[in-house]
Amino acid sequence: MKIVIAPDSFKGSLTALQAAEAMEEGIRRVFPAAQIMKTPMADGGEGTVRSLVDATGGKLLVEQVANPLGNQIEAEYGILGDGTTAVIEMAAASGLTLVPRDQRNPLVTTTYGTGQLIKAALDRGCRKLIVGIGGSATNDGGAGLAEALGAKLLTNDGKPIPPGGGGLRSLDVIDIDGLDPRLAGTVTVVACDVDNPLTGMNGAAHVYGPQKGATPKVVEALDANLAHFAWIVQRDMGKVVGEIPGAGAAGGLGAGLIAFLNAELKSGVEIVIDAVQLEEQLEDANLVVTGEGEINFQTVFGKTPVGVAKLAKKYDIPVIAITGSIADGADAVYEAGIDAVIDIVPAPMPLDRAIENAFDLAVDAAASAARFISVGMRIPP
Repeated sequence: MKIVIAPDSFKGSLTALQAAEAMEEGIRRVFPAAQIMKTPMADGGEGTVRSLVDATGGKLLVEQVANPLGNQIEAEYGILGDGTTAVIEMAAASGLTLVPRDQRNPLVTTTYGTGQLIKAALDRGCRKLIVGIGGSATNDGGAGLAEALGAKLLTNDGKPIPPGGGGLRSLDVIDIDGLDPRLAGTVTVVACDVDNPLTGMNGAAHVYGPQKGATPKVVEALDANLAHFAWIVQRDMGKVVGEIPGAGAAGGLGAGLIAFLNAELKSGVEIVIDAVQLEEQLEDANLVVTGEGEINFQTVFGKTPVGVAKLAKKYDIPVIAITGSIADGADAVYEAGIDAVIDIVPAPMPLDRAIENAFDLAVDAAASAARFISVGMRIPP
């Protein structure tokens, strides 16, 4: 029997690799001789760097960068096992959690630190970038990122625009003569699972601005500033970014990555599937085991378990999902390729106890799943 184990992390308790190791331990209680392949997964959000590094035998690195308010912090990124692909979560440098609630202001927060992470990856010889853009504190259209990579965004008197979404109002010209030349030979793919355009009622400012500290008046200003930014990008760079689905992700960083790095926006789980070569691992597999912290109505919208299941169904391989909890709407996953869902919590218990014992609980759940499979194998056809 060949079993592929490909879970996401259980947020707050298990990394994707730890979850995979727990599932393997449980399955081996029942099928000790099985061929088991562990592939930590992610969907482009939190945990993507670690999952891809773990899955490919890569390494984690730390860089000094500017946080959204311009203060120096340490931010982590990864280089995959091939030595030439970097994986970066913009939240590590420009994330909302890096800004105290009473200081959140998308008029001034910047993506400059994310640009610094990209530059660090280029300095280490990376020529492919995987960038996750969830959880941002910013609304600057990627202007800060572009400046960190050598572009000049100038006012009408030739001075650099102020940082943040508020600074875009004074943008008069974009000069990319100093943009890092290594970017021309670098492939950039962006994990983006939203389709918001840059501006308008479904755009970056209106949809995501309030959670970043924007009042209704500030939202209107940010939206107008991003529209102005898109016009300058089209005039000076010849790129139309405003209406591209996903351009509004991460406060317009989607648009900035398209404009300055020629990035391609893709589903996060699809990027990870390609990076870890999951499809190749499914060859001749008899079973796939996946999972995440909670299976709910959102799982069908680009989350890891369903992404893995859809690929497995291409080869008619049964799929079991092991999860920390089963919530409202979970039944939808059965129409999306998952054949069975198993909760690791066997009885009511405090959340902190479940988190503390998540590894052992996942082992037991995987063993139970394997025993049901064993029983099924003995039922006469």
